[in-house]
Amino acid sequence: MKLKFGALVLMAALTAAGSVRAEDPATIRLGAAVSLSGKYSTNGVFTRNGYDLAVARINERGGVKVGDKTYKLEIVYYDDESTPARGAQLAERLIQQDGVKYLLGPYSSGLVEAMAPVTEKYGVPMVEANGAAISLFRKGYKYLFAVLSTTDQYLKGAVDLAGSRSADPSKLRIAMAFENDPFSQDVREGVTEDAKRFGMKIVVDDKLPPDLNDMSATLTKVKLLKPDILIVSGHEKGAETAVRQIADQRVNVPMLAMTHCDSAQIAEKHGKIAEYTLCAAQWAPSLSYSDELFGKASEYAALYEKTYKEPAPYQAAESSAAVQVFADAFARAGSLDPKAVRDALSQTNMKTFYGPIRFDETGKNVDKPTILYQVQDGKYVVVYPEKWAEAKLRTPTPSWDKR
Repeated sequence: MKLKFGALVLMAALTAAGSVRAEDPATIRLGAAVSLSGKYSTNGVFTRNGYDLAVARINERGGVKVGDKTYKLEIVYYDDESTPARGAQLAERLIQQDGVKYLLGPYSSGLVEAMAPVTEKYGVPMVEANGAAISLFRKGYKYLFAVLSTTDQYLKGAVDLAGSRSADPSKLRIAMAFENDPFSQDVREGVTEDAKRFGMKIVVDDKLPPDLNDMSATLTKVKLLKPDILIVSGHEKGAETAVRQIADQRVNVPMLAMTHCDSAQIAEKHGKIAEYTLCAAQWAPSLSYSDELFGKASEYAALYEKTYKEPAPYQAAESSAAVQVFADAFARAGSLDPKAVRDALSQTNMKTFYGPIRFDETGKNVDKPTILYQVQDGKYVVVYPEKWAEAKLRTPTPSWDKR
């Protein structure tokens, strides 16, 4: 399949002259500011790919029927440069200058946090797929909806796996290093709560440096204190730094769990040193989810790989699901009035190739769990939850002199 991009891609600077053409009456335009440059660019591209794949698929199937009229979808894009202030400016531009009435979210909780007050101010619905921070859903927003599981769930599985395999979980000790952004700090909150549930002791609780290039200070503590679990969250750059420096410094830890290590391609880029790493994820092609648009999760993954010549990351899958949610809401609302669409979004209850999607009163998806991959023999295989496990967990991680 050669993807026909219905999206209108605008990489213009905020100060660029001119405006987007008048809206085609047979087209619904969605706006999106995503990270195509800066530290989140890898996942920003995955986000855009997921959006575009869903738009192309929906349009190929005839579009979206709203009342007695059928519409095609297209997306107006800008590059937010991985900067929250820029994201807020672009949300304002999309709404005020480009006349967009519906927004797809950016990549990262920090960018969603910056844009949500803007969409709320103008009563513009935003369906986002890559901002999982639980704090986003404690602010009373009425126009924000998220298809993904929230941060407090991300590394719950790692704590559960360690605790369930220990004769006395209260004797286990945890080291943590997190980026100082809303997503990672909320992941930290979830891990802390789970650790308390088991009575585990947190012996290292560090913030990663802003550039995410060096975590040697944390690793020095880990070598000294010898914790049972090391948990890291710093998006894909933090994951790659962690894998590389843990190997370089020969840091031995029985269990290593991280976020974003599949999108950082640690297995592909780092080979054997990535083995045994546990990776929190929102979705996997092996899951038994399906829908009419994409078919099975595995079929979506095959379509993505055929289109983009690389494996489907969960960031792309959840982004495609966000477009599906908007399409479903347009059809059920029977109207393109933003308030009517917002009300339809609040009643969403659908099954997708990405998983079940149902929003609570805060706008978060309360029906879909997270999973854990483990890197085994160079592949990412699901090991948690057990009902979807493709393989048994390999634990503990051998020391470097035995690997």
